Amino acid sequence: MTEVDVVTTIPTTALGAFLYPTTPLVPYLGALTPQYLDAPEAELTAVFRGAAVHDLGWLRRIAVRGEDRERWLSGMVTNAVEGLPDASGAYSLVLNAQGRIQGDLYTWRSGTELEIEIAADQTEALLGHFDKFIIMDDVELVPLSAESALEITGPGADGILSDLGLTPLAEPLTSGAGAVGGIPVRLFRGYGALVPRYELWAAGEQIPALWRALLAAGAKPVGAATLETLRIVEGTPAYGVDIQSRDLAQETAQTRALNFNKGCYLGQEIVERIRSRGQVHRHLRALELTSDGAELPAVGTELRIAGAADAKAVGTLTSVASVQLAGVRRIFGIGMVRAEAEVGNKMLIWETGSGNGEAKILHAPPVL
Repeated sequence: MTEVDVVTTIPTTALGAFLYPTTPLVPYLGALTPQYLDAPEAELTAVFRGAAVHDLGWLRRIAVRGEDRERWLSGMVTNAVEGLPDASGAYSLVLNAQGRIQGDLYTWRSGTELEIEIAADQTEALLGHFDKFIIMDDVELVPLSAESALEITGPGADGILSDLGLTPLAEPLTSGAGAVGGIPVRLFRGYGALVPRYELWAAGEQIPALWRALLAAGAKPVGAATLETLRIVEGTPAYGVDIQSRDLAQETAQTRALNFNKGCYLGQEIVERIRSRGQVHRHLRALELTSDGAELPAVGTELRIAGAADAKAVGTLTSVASVQLAGVRRIFGIGMVRAEAEVGNKMLIWETGSGNGEAKILHAPPVL
C-alpha cells in the first residue's frame, strides 16, 4: 500500500476524511483509509488477543427492492436467498454463464428486506453485470450511500459491545440493531475463521462520534494493513488478489459460498457439472511458510514439491503476510495449488533470488 493525498478519484471513507490530514491514507479495496494507526505489532496484538476497531468504509450496501427481488437475486448468486432466515446473511460468488467468477458479495435479510454488501472496488463492475439481467423484472438496486461502517474485531469484541449496551450475536452471519451513545447502529456479525468480527453501520456523519465511543470503550485502533494480514492468516481469499475472473467456483475452495439445494442461477450448470463429474485440478489453499532470511517471498513466487526430481511448479503464491506476536515471527500465505501437490500432504518449497523456504498447506486455521 502506498500513501496518497486525498485529492484523487478514489473515494475517501467517512473515517478517513475525519482522520486526515493527521493520519496518512492509502487505497484499500477501492477507497482511501488509514494504513496504520499504531505500531504493527500492537495492532496485531489487538486483533488476535484483544479488541480492535477499524474502518469499514470501503464496503457498499445496496438495497434490492421490487416484487421480483428474491427470485431475481437468487438467480444471480451461488448461495441461498429465498431460504435465507430473517436477520441473517450468506456469502456468495457471482458467476457468468461460463461459470467464471465475476466477484463476491454478502446477502443480508431483515424481514422482507434484502441487501447486498460489496467492496467498493467491485461495486461498479458487479452492478453493471447485474443490470444486464434486470430485463422484465420488477427489481431496483438502491445504493445506501448515506451509511458507512466501522468494525470491532478480536476475542474481546463481545465485551466491548456489551459495555456499550449492544447485545453480542452468538453466531456469525447474523444481525441486530441498537444504539451507541444515542447513535442508532445496525449490527452485523461477519465471517471470521479465527476471531469474532462485528460490523457497525451508521449514518456517515455519525462515524467520527461512533469511532470515539469505541475507542473510549477500550477498543484499539488498527489500519488496513493489519486487516489484510488477518485476512491472509485466516486463509480468506480476496477477489482480484487471490480469486481472478478466470477462476471457477470450486477452485476457490470456498464451499461456504455454494448452496447445492437452491434453484437455478447463472453459471450453475458449470458448478453442478464439476460436482457430479469430479473435482477441479487446483485449489486456493491457506499456507504457513518458512524463510531462510528476513525477506518474504513475493506474490507470484512458484511452489514446488520438495525432493521431486522434475521440480516442476505445482502452485503459485497469491498473498503473503508476516505476523509478529510476543517477539515470535510467523509467515502465512494463500496460494493456488495443483491437486497432485496435496496428495500425501507433501511439503512444498519456494525459491527466489533473495531467499528460499518451505510451505505447508494448512487444513485448519492456525493457533496464534
